[in-house]
Amino acid sequence: MSAPSARAAAEAAVRATLDRLAAAWNAGDATAYGAGFTPDATYVTFDGHVLVGRDAVVDVHRWLFDGPLKGSTMGATSTGEDSPTVRFLRPDVAHVLTAGAVRPADRPGTTADRDSVPSFVLVDDGDGWRVTAFHNTRRQAVAR
Repeated sequence: MSAPSARAAAEAAVRATLDRLAAAWNAGDATAYGAGFTPDATYVTFDGHVLVGRDAVVDVHRWLFDGPLKGSTMGATSTGEDSPTVRFLRPDVAHVLTAGAVRPADRPGTTADRDSVPSFVLVDDGDGWRVTAFHNTRRQAVAR
């Protein structure tokens, strides 16, 4: 396989991992969501809480999916922006910067107050690509 096709295949696999995360979120499946993370992953929430380890990611998301974010869905921002940029740091390490929002079940669409900029570091651990570091930043209105 040539280098460009190997890179394209790796990028497709990285994007597939992110698609599985979104599908698990949309299904409210904390176990499937957590399966997309390495056992020692770090996860920084939009409000600055730090989760360490897959088990913590699963536990917090189980609580969210059963409680305040029950029925929520993950998707594009209020402006429709969601195109991820994949950059390979090494053949087995990728950084993904994207935009997105979580739509609560009681809202017909996303709103600007839910827009975020998530950043992922994924590793190919031999069994596929998994997130080893995640950081989510909620967008804020800035006076210019």
